Formats: sequence, C-alpha cells, structure tokens
Amino acid sequence: MPLEQGQIQVYTGNGKGKTTAALGLAFRACGRGLRVLMIQFMKGGGPYGEHLAAQKLAPLLTIIPSGRPGWVKRPVPDPEDVELARKAFAAATAAVTGGEYDLVILDEINGALSFNLIPEEELLALMKLKPGSVELILTGRDATDGVMAAADLVTEMKEIKHYYKAGIPSREGIEK
Repeated sequence: MPLEQGQIQVYTGNGKGKTTAALGLAFRACGRGLRVLMIQFMKGGGPYGEHLAAQKLAPLLTIIPSGRPGWVKRPVPDPEDVELARKAFAAATAAVTGGEYDLVILDEINGALSFNLIPEEELLALMKLKPGSVELILTGRDATDGVMAAADLVTEMKEIKHYYKAGIPSREGIEK
C-alpha cells in the first residue's frame, strides 16, 4: 500500500530523541507493511540496537550505517569522512527517487551538513526531487534554515536535563 501523500519531516535540536523518533515512525510504518530505509550518516561505530532490530524486521526495514567510528573534525573534515558521506548521500538519492521505499530516513543528515560533509544545496535539491509517494525524514542537530523552510514538518528536541551531565554513559539498548 503506497503512501497517498508523502511529506518531509525534520527532527532537530540539541535534545535526545531525534533518531529514536525516526525509528518509532519506522516501526509504525513497518507495522503497516511500508518499506523503510534508514541511512545513517557519521555513525560507523555500531552495531547499535536498531541494527539488530532491523534484522528482525527485514525485509521491511533496512538500516545502512555509514561513517567511521569516532568524531568528525570541524570545520575541515577528514577526506575519508567526506567520501563516506558522499557515498551515503548517493545511496540516499537513489533510495528517495528509486521507487523501492515508502519511507526514507536520513539519520544525522543535518549534522552531515553542519560538519561540511554534504552541501546544503544538494540536500535541498533531493528534497525537491522526492516523489509524492515517499515520506522523507531528516534527523540531526543544527538543521539549516533552508532545510527547515523546505520541510513540511519540523520538530525541535530541546534538552532540559540530561543524565550524561551526571556522568552516566551511553547504555546498550537505550542510547546504542
């Protein structure tokens, strides 16, 4: 059952929950038989819990992580980080326009723009190319004004309090 009207959603902000919200939407879509692809930018340190869950929801849910483990340098990223992001973006373009998926999630794409891995103009062009039957989700901090203006829905996650500041590290099954 294809979507009647696909929209573009942006989940941004400095609070926790952007990827988690996108995964919740993916879970709901799979429950309705929609085909979902998540491409993760700057997330090469897995496997994360969502990768293990996707194996159980295959073939409806596919997650493709990309990037190296560790942090990307600002303002001038390592050429390898740029190359990995460019390959992931090429896969994203094919997925959005190729007709195989109903829902495409570009996880941390906003961060990839912020870290100068992907030019904003290319993401804006992809947003314009999106077929009407595809839902497109863009996650990550620092969404640009241009991306937010071009989207149909923008949600900002705002940090009020976080246990990281009390020294509690990432936990398997919760953050990874």
